[in-house]
Amino acid sequence: MPDTETPPEGGAAHRFEAGLEKRAANYVPLTPVSFLARGASAFGARIAVIDGERRITYASLYDRCRRVASSLSARGVGRLDTVAILASNSPEMVEAHFAVPMLGAVLNPLNTRLDPATIAFSLRHGGAQVLIVEAAHAGLAARALGEMAEPPLVVAIGDGGIAGSLPYEGLIADGDPAHAWTGPGDEWQSLCLLYTSGTTGDPKGAVYSHRGAYLQALGNAVTFGLSGESAYLWTLPMFHCSGWSYPWACVAAGATQVCLRKVEPGEIFRLIAEHRVTHLCGAPIVLSMIAHAAPQERRSFPQAVRVAVGGAAPSSTIIRTMEEMGFRITHLYGATESYGPATACLAQPDWAALSDEARYQRMARQGVALATLDAVTVTDPETGEPVPQDGSRIGEIRLRGNTIMKGYLGNPDATGRTLADGWYATGDLGVWHPDGAVEIKDRSKDIIISGGENISSLEVEEVLMRHPAVMFAAVVSRPDATWGETPCAFLETKPGADVPSQDEVIAFCREHMARFKVPKTVVCGPLPKTSTGKIQKFVLRDRARELA
Repeated sequence: MPDTETPPEGGAAHRFEAGLEKRAANYVPLTPVSFLARGASAFGARIAVIDGERRITYASLYDRCRRVASSLSARGVGRLDTVAILASNSPEMVEAHFAVPMLGAVLNPLNTRLDPATIAFSLRHGGAQVLIVEAAHAGLAARALGEMAEPPLVVAIGDGGIAGSLPYEGLIADGDPAHAWTGPGDEWQSLCLLYTSGTTGDPKGAVYSHRGAYLQALGNAVTFGLSGESAYLWTLPMFHCSGWSYPWACVAAGATQVCLRKVEPGEIFRLIAEHRVTHLCGAPIVLSMIAHAAPQERRSFPQAVRVAVGGAAPSSTIIRTMEEMGFRITHLYGATESYGPATACLAQPDWAALSDEARYQRMARQGVALATLDAVTVTDPETGEPVPQDGSRIGEIRLRGNTIMKGYLGNPDATGRTLADGWYATGDLGVWHPDGAVEIKDRSKDIIISGGENISSLEVEEVLMRHPAVMFAAVVSRPDATWGETPCAFLETKPGADVPSQDEVIAFCREHMARFKVPKTVVCGPLPKTSTGKIQKFVLRDRARELA
């Protein structure tokens, strides 16, 4: 029998333990900030970020981040304080992902598409001490801050900021370029706070660690083939899962990040051609916009462009069109709780012999675990045991590893339910194929994924129930060629009430929620119910598919 790793009380340490302790020379807590320090030292003159006419080298990016960290520190921001940011895909958004962690503080990227009330909730719940705001979103920020009794310190990016705010470039000017950062004392220390709608109206704040972000960045770089020759185009919002951790992944690989504030086909093609873009990520709608771009918007380019797509799998038509234009598509699967991508559908050698349609079906699977995820499994909901890898038995997809969130901020009950039994329970139902790939078949949670954004059906239903004519409301997903799927509302009105028109209901919803959550389709009439009065959503899903 081998020697035990732990000696008996008072006994001698094992020879592979004695004198081999962790030391400062051989053990440093993992943090993604170290990628930037290395980049500035190893290839400081290389372009790190392109934004219009701006070019920021790795040395300059490191300098700016240290200055921001220094200025925030001088204003009292320290370990585990929260710094929120409301900005588009910009150099400042990249800088925030390094400058804030340098202080041991927690970065809270906010969704620019949300309504003021939800932004205010996130700021209060996350305890933001500072809010960095890009000028384009100053109006949204002002309305959110107006709902807060104790608003945070505001830092404005660009002109047209909020009254009383500090200029972002002022932080740069006042900061110390030699600011000494030491990294986290513990790699488990919290790094980022990302809010997700989940299955209830109130957002839940998923918390990331330095260790998780470091590993996720490397997993992305390996899976997506990033290198120092890569140019990554920001078609994915950086506020979404911290850009799937790609702000850190690109820096780890020494790649160039190309900023794009508004997703427009013509601009995407222009930037791909001018900057020799090699990689981009996004929701299915991004692929749809590229594939359906008008002839005058398209530009030719010699390089192959790798595209990672999350959410609903793209159609065979979209894949074929994209491939003909020089794009190579990889389907990913993950969640805010898993730092973005957790699995990837990796092409297999035998796919070359398949017909296009058969290959597209394989490409639509959610795939296998990233190298930095410990494991993915599909388990029987009743027994908790793995289902056979036969591609037919349905179970719940579960994930485990260092790239799973620490938990939900201030919500131990939800954390316990979601991270029970040693696994992250995704709530997604799927099958497990013989080659190890998982494939989603349905969602056990009533989440609608529209354009890459999660929409809680319960949240939308709660708003609909406020309408004076509505007695019952049920919201399900309806397939959509552009957005993947959109909310479809079924309403049963109160006796004697006038039946509202679709336009009236949509206008009502727009007053009370973010526009991307508003139902695109409204149907009024009796709702199907069980004998106990429970609404039968599976019936409504079938009806919604018929409407598509």
